[in-house]
Amino acid sequence: MRVLSTHLYLNQRLHPGLLDQAGRAGAQAIEIFAARQHFDYTSPEHVRELGSWFQSNPVEAWSMHAPLFPDREMGRAGAPAVNLLHPEKARRIDAMDEIRRALETADHIRYRNLILHLGERDDGWSPRTIEYSITALEHLGAFAHPLGVRLLVENLTSEPTTPEHLVMILQMGHLDNVGVCLDVGHAHITVGVAGAIATLGTRIASVHVHDNHGLKDEHLWPGDGSIDWPAAAAALKSLPSPPPAVLEIGHSLGDAPAAVPARIEQSFQLFA
Repeated sequence: MRVLSTHLYLNQRLHPGLLDQAGRAGAQAIEIFAARQHFDYTSPEHVRELGSWFQSNPVEAWSMHAPLFPDREMGRAGAPAVNLLHPEKARRIDAMDEIRRALETADHIRYRNLILHLGERDDGWSPRTIEYSITALEHLGAFAHPLGVRLLVENLTSEPTTPEHLVMILQMGHLDNVGVCLDVGHAHITVGVAGAIATLGTRIASVHVHDNHGLKDEHLWPGDGSIDWPAAAAALKSLPSPPPAVLEIGHSLGDAPAAVPARIEQSFQLFA
């Protein structure tokens, strides 16, 4: 399945016209990025507007990316990040509450999966990290299950979210109902794409597709960085159930609006 993340439009209010554009470019499904300036998951009007669009269109709501910040400025004005692994218990509770607010939208927008970040870039790996991760996933999973939503944890560039550590967290917590969203760009910066796929294997339920040059998280169009896309596509297709490819492109690349639909379509062709 070809899925487009609305991360591409993060600096705009998400509206039906953008979803129409995604469908015309070949997207079969959408991943909604829950950032309040883009998709205000606390606004009943905004939620109903998008829910109505999905009910009347063939494009599916595949997933929602959990919020990373609780404000409309992605933390630039000083708002603390949504961090499920923060050392302070109050911050961890605040993070779970914010994610639950986003999850509640599944009553109107029937997406199947919630993509979760465990912590932030500089978080370390420790027994306490494992404990906080399992607690958060159990708590959020109990809330998500009645809504028909599955949790998918994403590999980032931090110690707790390496493919190996994610597998360890899921195994130690007996969290067989939690899957993984493989982020190919993050894997390329860290353990390598082939290694990440080999480690995560059948736990991969969704794939974030974007490119970089191996040094920083650039969210480039596939082919504009140094990832070996034919090899990555072949490795994913060799899995027993090849996961959907979710195109997660940066919103500040400066592409001419008229060129974006063609670039989306070209990127999906990598997985044809």
